Amino acid sequence: MAKLSATQTAVLELAAYRPEGDIEPLPPTLRGGAKLKVIAALYGLGLITKKNRLTEAGYAAVGRKRLAPAPAAPDPAIAAAVATTQGAGKRETQDASAPIRRTRDNTKQATVIQMLGRPEGATIRQICDATGWQAHTVRGTFAGAFKKKLGLNVISEKTDQGDRVYRVS
Repeated sequence: MAKLSATQTAVLELAAYRPEGDIEPLPPTLRGGAKLKVIAALYGLGLITKKNRLTEAGYAAVGRKRLAPAPAAPDPAIAAAVATTQGAGKRETQDASAPIRRTRDNTKQATVIQMLGRPEGATIRQICDATGWQAHTVRGTFAGAFKKKLGLNVISEKTDQGDRVYRVS
């Protein structure tokens, strides 16, 4: 294996502690062309995927194991909600008055819905770390996009440690 730079090692180590092995958010000191070079080098070495997540070789490079097993099949209600967010631009009829929306795979909204669908749920802090959003943005997304637009039932409960955990029921 090629020798990794200190920056590449730091990016891999940070990602190894994230539940899905996502390299984002990158360290704030890494910007512009340097950011692109680090990502390209890690991808070229086979340490990350095209979706900027660690591969098994990436975990091995920093001596860690994957925190969580590969995601299982999602709950049907959550899968429907994700499909609704990703299939928003598809029309069944050729109605010229209806707007065409662009659809994207692997959106932050879909990531949050998947996190809320886990049995252990997710805290605001975990969602902020995964998306790069601020706490008020996460809470607003719960109320606006999830409850009002998608009709999801987002419930919250306080744990014994005092953290508030959110889930989709």
